[in-house]
Amino acid sequence: MKLQDKVIVITGANSGIGKEISILFLKEGGIIAAVDIRDDNLLELKNDKKTKNRLTTYIGDVSDRKRMDEILDDVISKNGKLDILVNNAGIMDEMMPVGEVTDELWNKVLGVNLSGPMYLSRKAILQMSPQGNGNIINISSIGGLYGARAGVAYTASKFALVGMTKNIGFMYANQGIRCNAISPGAINTDIGSGIKAPSSLGMEKALSGMGTNPRQGEPIEIAKIALFLASDDSSLINGTVITADAGWTAY
Repeated sequence: MKLQDKVIVITGANSGIGKEISILFLKEGGIIAAVDIRDDNLLELKNDKKTKNRLTTYIGDVSDRKRMDEILDDVISKNGKLDILVNNAGIMDEMMPVGEVTDELWNKVLGVNLSGPMYLSRKAILQMSPQGNGNIINISSIGGLYGARAGVAYTASKFALVGMTKNIGFMYANQGIRCNAISPGAINTDIGSGIKAPSSLGMEKALSGMGTNPRQGEPIEIAKIALFLASDDSSLINGTVITADAGWTAY
């Protein structure tokens, strides 16, 4: 098993990519702390005799710094270490361009997509650095590589997450800590369900290139890339971004 007895925190773990990462990492021997604003989709895993002793769920919003500190303190107290952090939780932004975005929406999206990963990474580094090892995986997006795959808030948050990934990767490389990101393209998840009142201009522009997308991906495909980055198979990979979009951005 590639992650035997590794202590792993995964955010946004209740559905989509986060849930698939949790399932796969459990199969590979990981001890999982699954963080989300709800845990109903994880009940079957929690009650499974094979996994229940290796899966703990925590309810919390990643933009709540105090709650994230509490969760990581509890994980470290119970396990004595923290090996891997997967910053997966994310929300969309109603496809609002800069002329339409409200302060409230801007702050909410950056709170979840950027501040949350920063809070968790900061806390994780304080544990990983004395350990002399650790691994942080950020789930970004091709929206963090190109300018108009979403609204301004989502785009800005994911670009910044890529920058944070590279900064952490280099700053802590000599301390045995790696940090990488995955930038998925269109993936079959429920993240779009959060879009309630999208901007007509933003939707028109963001969807204008959809016809060039070769295909939609599945969450398990991203989970397998996360497993590669979490394992020693990727020991030389640090401070970089893996694009996983079936070739969409190659056009």
